[in-house]
Amino acid sequence: MLLHSVNLWNLAFYALMVFMATLGLWDVFFGFEENKCSMSYMFEYPEYQKIELPKKLAKRYPAYELYLYGEGSYAEEHKVLPLTGIPVLFLPGNAGSYKQVRSIGSIALRKAEDIDFKYHFDFFSVNFNEELVALYGGSLQKQTKFVHECIKTILKLYKGQEFAPKSVAIIGHSMGGLVARALLTLKNFKQDLINLLVTQATPHVAPVMPLDRFITDFYMTVNNYWILNARQINLTTLSVAGGFRDYQVRSGLTFLPKLSHHTSALSVVSSAVPKTWVSTDHLSIVWCKQLQLTTIRAFFDLIDADTKQITQNPKKKLSVLNHHFIRHPAKHFEENPSIISNLTGTSMWVPVKVSKWTYVAYNESDKIYFTFPLANHRKIYTHVYCQSTMLDTNSWIFGCINSTSMCRQGVDLSWKAELLPTIKSLTLRLQDYPSLSHLVVYVPSIHGSKFVVDCEFFKKETRSIQLPVTHLFSFGLSSRKVILNASGLFYNIELLNFGQIYQAFKINVVSKCSGVKEEITSIYKLHIPWSYEDSLTIAQVPSSTEISVKLHVAQPDNDSHVALLKMYTSSECQYEVTVKTSFSQILGQVVRFHGGALPAYVISSVLLAYGGQLYSLFSTGHCLEYATMLDKEAKPYKVDPFVIMVKFLLGYKWFKELWDMLLLPELDAIVLTSQSMCFPLVSLILFLFGTCTAYWGGLLSSTSVRLLSSLWLALKRPSELPKDIKIISPDLPILTIFLILISWTTCGAFAILLTYLYYVFKIVHLQASLTTFKNSQTVNPKHSRRSEKKSNHHKDSAVHHLRLSASDAEDSLRMHSTLINLLTWIVLLSMPSLIYWLKNLRYYFKLNPDPCKPLAFILIPTMAILGNTYTTSMKSSKLLKTTSQFPLPLAVGVIAFGSSHLYRVPCFVFIPLLLHALCNFM
Repeated sequence: MLLHSVNLWNLAFYALMVFMATLGLWDVFFGFEENKCSMSYMFEYPEYQKIELPKKLAKRYPAYELYLYGEGSYAEEHKVLPLTGIPVLFLPGNAGSYKQVRSIGSIALRKAEDIDFKYHFDFFSVNFNEELVALYGGSLQKQTKFVHECIKTILKLYKGQEFAPKSVAIIGHSMGGLVARALLTLKNFKQDLINLLVTQATPHVAPVMPLDRFITDFYMTVNNYWILNARQINLTTLSVAGGFRDYQVRSGLTFLPKLSHHTSALSVVSSAVPKTWVSTDHLSIVWCKQLQLTTIRAFFDLIDADTKQITQNPKKKLSVLNHHFIRHPAKHFEENPSIISNLTGTSMWVPVKVSKWTYVAYNESDKIYFTFPLANHRKIYTHVYCQSTMLDTNSWIFGCINSTSMCRQGVDLSWKAELLPTIKSLTLRLQDYPSLSHLVVYVPSIHGSKFVVDCEFFKKETRSIQLPVTHLFSFGLSSRKVILNASGLFYNIELLNFGQIYQAFKINVVSKCSGVKEEITSIYKLHIPWSYEDSLTIAQVPSSTEISVKLHVAQPDNDSHVALLKMYTSSECQYEVTVKTSFSQILGQVVRFHGGALPAYVISSVLLAYGGQLYSLFSTGHCLEYATMLDKEAKPYKVDPFVIMVKFLLGYKWFKELWDMLLLPELDAIVLTSQSMCFPLVSLILFLFGTCTAYWGGLLSSTSVRLLSSLWLALKRPSELPKDIKIISPDLPILTIFLILISWTTCGAFAILLTYLYYVFKIVHLQASLTTFKNSQTVNPKHSRRSEKKSNHHKDSAVHHLRLSASDAEDSLRMHSTLINLLTWIVLLSMPSLIYWLKNLRYYFKLNPDPCKPLAFILIPTMAILGNTYTTSMKSSKLLKTTSQFPLPLAVGVIAFGSSHLYRVPCFVFIPLLLHALCNFM
């Protein structure tokens, strides 16, 4: 029926919207690199020793536990407490297991064995009973308080030891990282109890899906505390994001707020982490071997040799994290590296006067120092670039001061180098080192190894090439191209006009090489200067390589840097770089950044259709089809202009004061703007997606009702249309009170679900009755016409004993079809708290706090009455006209206040439902 009520053009439009949404979803869920993480394995059987908590604490938190991780002999030794290592506490995230600590715990144990347990870490893990805290925020505060108690319990295990710790390091995965930050908001919490916080894929900025007010309130409390107390917080914090593979928590949410007076926080994407260089999904970030190795190396470098615990020096902590997670110079970390190095010993000194030089080292018996005099080069060139394929950690490049051909001491420039997957490279601007007379490249004596060292002097303008990106609305039909003809080793491609999250491009790099016998590797690095979200692509040339270019974080307004494609190339190859807009990836960015707001847009469209049906009932006495009204009423120009106008007016002080005086919440569009998430036309795109979803959802619900009614007729005796319409049947008050009691004593979402099922049952029964009536009409049309006339006579003669006709039943079903759509979305939005309650039923019979309880108290009697409501009883209502006018402003309210706060959406929906129910009595 729903398909017949829509013309072919509209059907084609809905199909197009499905296609576009599919493109966006495909980009989010499949449009990324393959998982390049190596699995981390345990060398011995992992054991989790349960730490006994005080009885009072265990009784207060019956669902939570604390464990100590161990393997083999280590586990056996540490079954007898106290402990002697460095405590690290792992906090799992949403639905996370305490056993996820095993990857990093095992790697740390192997590292400790390598140094004969000179230092070792004790890894603890909290069992949060795999609670769904990303969906239900009522237990976040409880988890935070339990972690505080765990920290105090852990430190007691070291009591009496020579080097007893006074603080713990915390690694928090997903929501576990937010719980760790929330510790600082507790009244009795001492900040000194935490010496380091590392979070993995933690959404710090905002919740992924704000499904209840407890989540948003928790976020507001934590973030406001960290912002207002930034000067007092000296906790070194590292946030690591997974990149585009993590579609559960987009990386933009993991970046800690940058405050000028809070410099002890770092945020980085795993694809930019040296020696990791891979994107991780939401779960693999805890077991990705490359990332866990980097983390453990940093942890061991953080140890203070005097206290045998993690250092308390904030500068050293930040230096170590920068060394391992931001820029690695291909050298072991040193707190105070010696800048001046001795260049002595029996070595050859070879002067090099050319501007471009390559040396292939193989089975070198003597050390060689290649010296490059800088005096002449300064006159012609601005920069020097050197690279080496020998990835050891020894110093390899130096600068001589006031020397002729050789020097006994040199400035160690190796600390300024950068480690890449196949090379270590260094670029110097010559004018920054006016005192250097020579550049020295050191080649050690090696046996059986082969490596290549290259150096070249160049002018910056010859290696920096500007490439304006294509326009957003070019849809990939046009492209821009640059060709690198020069035989350089390094190029910077400046991607002009690229800095917004809604931009997405495909860059194709085609390399053509002449006379190449051996396999050559080129590296293409996308460098985003305003955030650590770089990504690397390794290509074997000659080849054609496609690179996806899009952002996790938009360029700040006060930032003038340009995104770069850094190309580490071969001098024997020619490169052609082409950029064009990727329409599918733009849609992917819309879904990635705004997909969580889609339910609000769907409900807004359904509300507009619902309002149209109510008005058609008032004006014509008949309720039109849901699809027809959706096509007629669900227009973006009815919603968006009001939101845009209010956002504009809020820029004026007088309107903002009036807004605050009315105690109205902040407009969601302003929240998105503050997070640099405002796409042009994004609201229009989401509205179209929402209308499409509303249409196909309506088709699914009407089809489901018909199938269930057919099943009902197959199992039960055919039923008739009700002879007398009774809005409040004798059993309705009892059922309503029973469901309200369930809501009060157990879970509000559970009571809403039961009421919804009762409502669906009533509609299925009505559909079955109408089907039976139509079938009988087909068999005996004369009898059915007499029955129709008789029913109309009864309807006209006695209003208080209304009789339902077939046309009234069809009108009622059309109205109920729309109501089922609205109620289905309310039930879906309340499901997370129901799932949480069912999962914890063995510990708590009553959900507390319950985000759905207030809604349930209003919605249960409303839905119960609506289940017995027919359009016949509403046509003469004095309230019908007013009721038909409410859905439009409420549809605007859903977008204005519910797109970033989904828990507010049901509050806008129940108002017209309540008025609809009252129409039966007024």
